[in-house]
Amino acid sequence: MIVPFAPGGPTVVSARLIAAKLTESLRQQVVVDNRAGAGGNIGIGLVANAGADGYTLLMVSSSFVVNPGLYKKIPYDPYKSFIPVSNVAASPNVFTAHPSSPVKSIAELVNLAKSSPGKFNIGTPGIGTTPDLSARLLALTAKIDLAPIPFGGAGPAVAAVVGNQLPFGCTAMPPTTPHIQAGRLRPLAVTSAKRSAALPNVPTMEEAGFKGQEADTLQGLLVPAGTSKAIVDKLHAEIVRIVALPDVKERVVGLGFDIIASSPQQFSAQIKTEVEKWTKVVKNAGIEVQ
Repeated sequence: MIVPFAPGGPTVVSARLIAAKLTESLRQQVVVDNRAGAGGNIGIGLVANAGADGYTLLMVSSSFVVNPGLYKKIPYDPYKSFIPVSNVAASPNVFTAHPSSPVKSIAELVNLAKSSPGKFNIGTPGIGTTPDLSARLLALTAKIDLAPIPFGGAGPAVAAVVGNQLPFGCTAMPPTTPHIQAGRLRPLAVTSAKRSAALPNVPTMEEAGFKGQEADTLQGLLVPAGTSKAIVDKLHAEIVRIVALPDVKERVVGLGFDIIASSPQQFSAQIKTEVEKWTKVVKNAGIEVQ
């Protein structure tokens, strides 16, 4: 199982959980192989060129659907190089404010930004990450001047808002939730279609009055194009079974993710929707294609 990221992140943790359970049920060793680099493109490209025999799996995050719009050339076609198995789990981004800020909702943030154009910034984990694109999407749709300040990862972005160096942030759920629970950050809204199990009292963007802002960090499983339907169906059935196991579910939810376990057809449709959506946001936000 190829994971196109360095060890340590939530996608790698989930991949190791699933690989261990697949090893038990299939009675074949499933090893997680981290192949990081080029925003995930190196690992993804390896699987795009792998044999379609069911022995090579790919666990991706949202870079899979963002990179087609962010890079001039990538080593895969998001529609033709793979067969989607399942979006295993997803975690929304969360807009936050420092507790000293008078802003208590997304509507108040938008009104404040409109009243003082160019005065306020928002911290994000890095250009082209889903939190960064979420912040840019809000600015585009609400027609506000809210410039993202991209950091080198979620940790520094969260720390900047906790330390009141920036008034607002948009970051992924896992590194942000502990600070919200401790009162060091005020949550404004989550970018999921439904409220998150980790922050059930925080409204969604749609509930906050802003439709079309859905953005999740996905954890998706794919196989090379040409893999037989029998193998795909078997893998999907295993994913559904594995994520329903109490120990796996507890760990994944503990990482700040909600269990999805979508069908191959649902995941395929999601990939198409998200590639188109984020390519448009990258273009409209004026992000330089790499």
